[in-house]
Amino acid sequence: MRFHKLHGLGNDFVVVDALDDPDLARRAEEAAPALCHRALGIGSDGVLIAVQSERADFEMIMVNPDGTRGMCGNGLRCFARFLSHVGRTAADRITVDTIGGVTTAYLFPTEDPASGEVEVDMGPPTLERARIPMRVTADQDAGESVIDQPLRVGDETFAMTCVSMGNPHCVIFVPDPCAMDLARIGPLVEHHEEFPERTNVHLVQVVADDELFLRVWERGAGLTLACGTGACAATVAGAVSGRSGRKATVHMPGGDLRIHWLPEGNVMMRGPAVTAFVGEIELDRLPRL
Repeated sequence: MRFHKLHGLGNDFVVVDALDDPDLARRAEEAAPALCHRALGIGSDGVLIAVQSERADFEMIMVNPDGTRGMCGNGLRCFARFLSHVGRTAADRITVDTIGGVTTAYLFPTEDPASGEVEVDMGPPTLERARIPMRVTADQDAGESVIDQPLRVGDETFAMTCVSMGNPHCVIFVPDPCAMDLARIGPLVEHHEEFPERTNVHLVQVVADDELFLRVWERGAGLTLACGTGACAATVAGAVSGRSGRKATVHMPGGDLRIHWLPEGNVMMRGPAVTAFVGEIELDRLPRL
């Protein structure tokens, strides 16, 4: 199987063109845990598979290292850049069908066709408890927003603001994300009973009205250097909680994204997508994980 390895701010992906081969799409998805394994496979935070779509220019199947399907903003930028690089599109605007709905990606001119800036219209955020989704008890309103509500994790209580960007995010504002043990806190929140489909977890520091710092624990992947949908969710959470504005540069260990929650409701995300290398791998040689 031929593949391209791309990353967006160090959030890296194995990308596969299965537009003309549905069986390859199936095999690549089944092999995703091994492909993502950094010792036994290629190594990545996810596998992106390009397939045909009936409602958009392309469909992106995103598979996490644990084999579950997901949604990823950094992956969307890489996916769009990949399609342009391999000649599947010459357009500067494409629509992509994802598990979270149809999105639009804008490719900016670049001297290197394998790398460059991409802006993605991530659509509107979802703030309603039931649609994130979160647990709804008898005394809770399914349509309520979850803003600065307490979340008990072991002996600690955090104020959480929850947002869906096509996937669930639990945003926790703290004075210093680097002073906290996200490797310990992340899985406890990800698997908390409040989140029936688990959740991404973010520790966020407000640097200025238009500047945030974010550390990421991704659902199904663990600690990663960056998260596009997480940066969008953090910006929305900052705005709805009154901590920051609707437009922000979001710093992450892997680099920066520019996020704008438009007055009309959609969230725009802009940042780089870089091709690291191209290769081939024999799927039959990979272990079953």
